Amino acid sequence: MEETFAEVWLPHYVSYGETDAMGVVYYAEYIHFFERARGAMCRENGLGYGKIEEAGYMLPVREVECRYRSPARYDDHILIRARIVEWRRASVRFRYEIYNDDRTKLLCEGMTLHAVVNREGKPVPVPTWIKEKLSGTSVDVKNA
Repeated sequence: MEETFAEVWLPHYVSYGETDAMGVVYYAEYIHFFERARGAMCRENGLGYGKIEEAGYMLPVREVECRYRSPARYDDHILIRARIVEWRRASVRFRYEIYNDDRTKLLCEGMTLHAVVNREGKPVPVPTWIKEKLSGTSVDVKNA
């Protein structure tokens, strides 16, 4: 069983531009949804990406997985859950679930693995202050 650290539930209304010719969310948009929720989770725990980069660290994506379960459509209200599930020596793993409005239907799930690197792109151990900031509790973001 995975240990969960920080997490967030981000509400989102699907825009027309996020859909394809079939009227469903374009498959690559789900990766953007993951990114938006990951950023919200970091900000809600007091550590936006800007602060991490100002300190000389970056978190490039090393790996991504996305499993589509059920389509979301234009103007659907969805909830995107992002959470940290694993810290490694020089990386961090996030998991994502996207649900319908009342959280009764799983639409999509996925994962991103991020390296922790310095400005030269060399892997470095995860700084303790980053782990401390991102070991928060669940947050429901109020603004869609």
